[in-house]
Amino acid sequence: MSRGTTGPRDEEQLIAQGFRRVYAEPDRYDGPRAGPADVHGSPHCFRGYDCDHADAADEYLVRPASEAAVAPERAQWAIFTDWNRRHEGGGRSGEPPGPRRHRRPLRHADASPRRGRQSPADARRLVAEPGFDADDRYRADGPDQWFRWHRAG
Repeated sequence: MSRGTTGPRDEEQLIAQGFRRVYAEPDRYDGPRAGPADVHGSPHCFRGYDCDHADAADEYLVRPASEAAVAPERAQWAIFTDWNRRHEGGGRSGEPPGPRRHRRPLRHADASPRRGRQSPADARRLVAEPGFDADDRYRADGPDQWFRWHRAG
């Protein structure tokens, strides 16, 4: 996903334009592939299944999640951002924290279709249009990338 032609905006501008925060990006390939995010005002888990480099918007399966369900993912993200700050600052940081060392993966993976398995009944297919804020790339409240969610086609 590219940063587009409009460039980074501040948080108030993003919210006014309908963008919502991505809380963490534990799975990333040319943009967030899975994780917790705000979707229309409440926490959800998303999993990408369409990564089209021809345009900036990707499709995701999205399902509602409780605050308690996304709390471990947000806590893991805070551990990562602390490590990243030390690493980029030249301090002794060690290996980056990862799911095998620190936590069990969040159940957002259940939102994606797997061989021989159907998506949960409450999963919806949405398109996420990316937006970026002008703050640090990685920080405890989420990455600099936000999503504006639309119904998929």
